[in-house]
Amino acid sequence: MPRFDAIGSYLFWVPWLGLILIISPIVLVAMGWKIFPTKRWLLLMLPLTLLSVVMVSAPAFLGAMYPDSQSEWITGATQSVRGFVDFLVLLDLAAIALVFADFLTIVGRTNLKVERHMLRSASLGGSHEITLSIENRSEREHVLELRDDLPEGMVADPDVHTLSLAGRKRAELKYQLRPQRRGIFKFEKVYFQLHSRLGFWDRFVQRNCAGELLVYPNMQQLSEYALLAKTNRLSLIGVRRTRKAGQDSNFERLRDYSTDDNYKHIDWRATARRSRLTVKQFQQDQSQRIVFLLDSGRLMTNEYQGLSLLDYAMNSILMLSYVALHQGDSVGLMCFSDHVERYVPLKGGPNQMNRILHGLFDRFPNMKQSNYDEAFLYFSRHCRRRTMVVLITNVIDDVTASQVTGYLSTLSKRHLPVLVLLRDRRVFEAADNPALDESTLYRSAAAAQLLLWRSEVLRRVSDCGGLVIDAFPDQLTAPLVNQYLEVKAKHLL
Repeated sequence: MPRFDAIGSYLFWVPWLGLILIISPIVLVAMGWKIFPTKRWLLLMLPLTLLSVVMVSAPAFLGAMYPDSQSEWITGATQSVRGFVDFLVLLDLAAIALVFADFLTIVGRTNLKVERHMLRSASLGGSHEITLSIENRSEREHVLELRDDLPEGMVADPDVHTLSLAGRKRAELKYQLRPQRRGIFKFEKVYFQLHSRLGFWDRFVQRNCAGELLVYPNMQQLSEYALLAKTNRLSLIGVRRTRKAGQDSNFERLRDYSTDDNYKHIDWRATARRSRLTVKQFQQDQSQRIVFLLDSGRLMTNEYQGLSLLDYAMNSILMLSYVALHQGDSVGLMCFSDHVERYVPLKGGPNQMNRILHGLFDRFPNMKQSNYDEAFLYFSRHCRRRTMVVLITNVIDDVTASQVTGYLSTLSKRHLPVLVLLRDRRVFEAADNPALDESTLYRSAAAAQLLLWRSEVLRRVSDCGGLVIDAFPDQLTAPLVNQYLEVKAKHLL
């Protein structure tokens, strides 16, 4: 056994090489450097460590198998083990030197600076370009991967950027951001993953880069409406042409011709005198007033095709606000749940559209019971002149229905109330199910009873002098605009 003991003492320190190789990355992480080994490091170090363990255990294994053997085979095997251990020690030392030298290429100050350039607002579902400016203030080159700190509800294309940035150089990276939700979103940091020269180490660095993005509802439907209005094709989106009860013929002033004007209103004498096309402008109807009371309580949390009832209501409000403001009317807004969350006072003009949009974009439905008492009391305090009051909500019980009908009947003495109820497609589909099995028949009967109760609520509002709109959420815009045009044409206000 003496030669096995000699080999064992010789190999005593060999496994510490493998232990150093395994423990060193953990020590670096514990020191807070955020430097981690890569797969390439693992492919290099793991075989060497396993061989070290095998070589340490080989002499003991041979001694256990042949405790009293003095054969030449045992002697030759022992010498082979020792020779291979010498070679393995050299490999371990070379690997440690190589990994350590590669480690030196990633330690030290990184001196990376980053700035984010973007517009402050974006549209829901649209593509928004963001530019990241990265500056390397150190003398050495950095090979890195970069990822922006995206808030929840954002999708970036591409998500990760890879580049090689030389010393004292600057680069710009661009990516397309697609918001999936409305609201105010905070950007806080930018994350870097630095690669060592040989790829054995990765270092994770983060830089503070604060930013704020306001995501508004998609305004594409407004541009579509404007285009169809200019080409007299509003019927394509369900808007009817309403014949006015009377036409305004009071001359107001002369002004320059624009492409949207009717050529019949051109004043040829004034055109000849001024040497440019001039049209007559006639006095319009007195500005009307519209206030939206938008319920954002628990009854508006139902979803259809990925959007809540509140989202559909917002889209319709934006469309009608756009139409009314272009008609010269004044528009206001109030969002409420268990309390009044947002109030936009009645105003007209082009800037009011921005106020309405800013008042809606960060409102979300919540699981609180709507407080109609506080909502109507707040409205009565802030609006005393005759107004078209559009209440967009949903009712499923007698208590809520009695509150809504009671307040709308009171409002009808001074204002023109309009109740908008959003239908649930599942209830209508259940009521119209022709299946004959017992469970389906009971479900259909319950759904039909609910629809009858709903129609009774609408009838009570109509009997007290209010207007009613009962529509599916994705089909609300056209009936709402048509109702407004009918009120304006018949001078109901």
